[in-house]
Amino acid sequence: MSRQTIPARGRFSPDRRMVWYLFLLGFFAIFSTTISKNPVLPLFSQALGADDAVIGLIAAVSPLAGILFSFPVGVLSDHIGRKRLLIASGVVFLSAPLFYLFVTDPLWLIPIRFFHGTATAILIPVISAVIAERFPDTKGAMLGQFSSATLLGRTIAPVIGGIIISYFVFWPGLIAYRSVYLVAAFAAVPVLIMTLMYHEDRSVPHDFVPLWRFRESFVTFFSHAGLRATALVDMATYFAFGAFETFLPLVLASEGITAFQTGIIFAVQVLIIAGTKPFFGKLADRYDKRVQIAAGLIIIGCSVAAIPLVSSFTHFLLVSATLGLGMSLSTVATSAYVADIAHKEQIGASMGALSATMDIGHSAGPLITGIIITAVGFTRGFFVSFLLAIAVTVVFTLSVWKRI
Repeated sequence: MSRQTIPARGRFSPDRRMVWYLFLLGFFAIFSTTISKNPVLPLFSQALGADDAVIGLIAAVSPLAGILFSFPVGVLSDHIGRKRLLIASGVVFLSAPLFYLFVTDPLWLIPIRFFHGTATAILIPVISAVIAERFPDTKGAMLGQFSSATLLGRTIAPVIGGIIISYFVFWPGLIAYRSVYLVAAFAAVPVLIMTLMYHEDRSVPHDFVPLWRFRESFVTFFSHAGLRATALVDMATYFAFGAFETFLPLVLASEGITAFQTGIIFAVQVLIIAGTKPFFGKLADRYDKRVQIAAGLIIIGCSVAAIPLVSSFTHFLLVSATLGLGMSLSTVATSAYVADIAHKEQIGASMGALSATMDIGHSAGPLITGIIITAVGFTRGFFVSFLLAIAVTVVFTLSVWKRI
């Protein structure tokens, strides 16, 4: 049941405790998953003998899990409660990093990345639904603050990963990369503990969900023009971001930029997202979310298209920072806009559908960009993200212009 934020009598009011709980859970979870892929995953894959197309495929299968599971998870969370699903995600967060330690063939990274991807496929839509329910009048601001807290983990992770790789660079074999995955496993320990501690703050309607409920929720979401167009925005956003995070490390390496500098480039981007999302979340609560969404997507497309045009560390840093600003502007508004126009009894399903379409983009971005880069080079590969961003911006504007 939705409820307003209760004014705190003291420092540890129930709502404030819940905020800190969710923020810490998100921080450790995102730190663990991010350090498992950025910047280590493409470098680890390459060291195992993978070419650009295989690297793109490896990067694509993790969000594929989100495509398959985010929407069903959202529906399930509306009917069987949030706690069971959070515990399942905690188990995956802890166990998945351990599998990387035994990989000797790059193709084994495909099933491992898929399994690892189920963790965030479960966690993110469930937590988004919890926040939308508990803070209905300030959901934009709260989603922005929650995202910023998780992004602190995303900010620190590439730096730590880059430091570990650089420190062990002269050690034999794959020790440098496997050390990163050990750190990812340690970071996931509090995630499992905190999911076990979660208290369900609402009655659980059912223990079983009939199949027709999934179909009903699916049809309800994708037959709504506003919801459908907003989901397309997140798809285009993460198509561009997936291409960016997968192939930028290879571009940087070809320009002589070190793994540590690569970590800084990614960290600055995420730091900008973390620093600006609370502000953009408040902006989304007060003003027109549609303008914010469209502007952010255009900025993202232009940033990715600019990658082949620059060559220095400073310029790459600027491109990364600009892309981060665009993502912050758009993504915090998409979640809040979906919560505004979705049926209240299907908040979990709507957040799951949004997350699933986002992961379609996140999966397709590295895969399609990798194929194009292999065939015709980096310039045209990155330009695809720009074209998609512009096309989706037009579709979104036409679909939601007269919608509240």
